[in-house]
Amino acid sequence: MSGVSATSHRRVAALPRRVPVSEVQGTLALDVQPRQEPPATPAPTLADPSGDEADIVPIDRTQRRELEAWVGRFGQAAVEIVGGDRPVTQLLRWTTAEVYEELQRRALLVGRAGHHRPGQGRVQPVRPKVVSVHSFFLTPRVVETSIHVRYGERSRALAARFEAPDDRWVCTALDWA
Repeated sequence: MSGVSATSHRRVAALPRRVPVSEVQGTLALDVQPRQEPPATPAPTLADPSGDEADIVPIDRTQRRELEAWVGRFGQAAVEIVGGDRPVTQLLRWTTAEVYEELQRRALLVGRAGHHRPGQGRVQPVRPKVVSVHSFFLTPRVVETSIHVRYGERSRALAARFEAPDDRWVCTALDWA
């Protein structure tokens, strides 16, 4: 050890005492006992007049079936409009201006892609068919629906919102998936 003086060893810090390693060090404290009780789930609530927590609105079965049948016809007309089989004007009375414009825009885009003019009675190679309609009543005058459409072996979904401000249902939103 040439060049290292005896005094330089005195400056080295002493090591702390050894601390025993705990058996659970580095592990998570988990309760591994199985739970015996079912998980807590909130009970469905009836419509709140304020509209804050409206989950379920009881609707007469006849009214629900009539509306779902009408929504099925609406959905069938909408997919035929977009496919070019019907003119968009057939749904003018039952749509808002925004929904009407979106239907018209989609029909034009599909027409350009398929090299046909929309609404001229073209028969699509595969006819779309509404398979099912499911509805959820937010209020007795507002309903949201899902519409399942089949195109041969393929499926498509439409989501729609209908409101009845007066004596007829009007589509206020229509989304394609």
